[in-house]
Amino acid sequence: MTSDFEPCEDGSCPVTRALVALDGKWTILVVRDLLGGTKRFGELRRSLDGISPKTLTDRLRGLEAHGLVERRIYAEVPPRVEYSLTDAGRTLEPVLVALSRWGRAHTV
Repeated sequence: MTSDFEPCEDGSCPVTRALVALDGKWTILVVRDLLGGTKRFGELRRSLDGISPKTLTDRLRGLEAHGLVERRIYAEVPPRVEYSLTDAGRTLEPVLVALSRWGRAHTV
């Protein structure tokens, strides 16, 4: 059987890199919600029942720093900010689909 997993001897393991980018409770759920399209902060907060504003801000900043989320600020009064996945962020869709299928098949 051929493996897609590379040895992780020097810290360059691709699985480790993916986990660093998606680290933290809520991060994958933020990506899941943004797969549905551009959202404002309040929309994301309402869709993620129980997330604090600080945690949501931290997760969005982390995803933005990894190039997975784009933040767009509109010069309006009051200011409007929208978040959307970048092309790189959208490549996570098959990963989340696989997680969803696994979750359905392996309910605990």
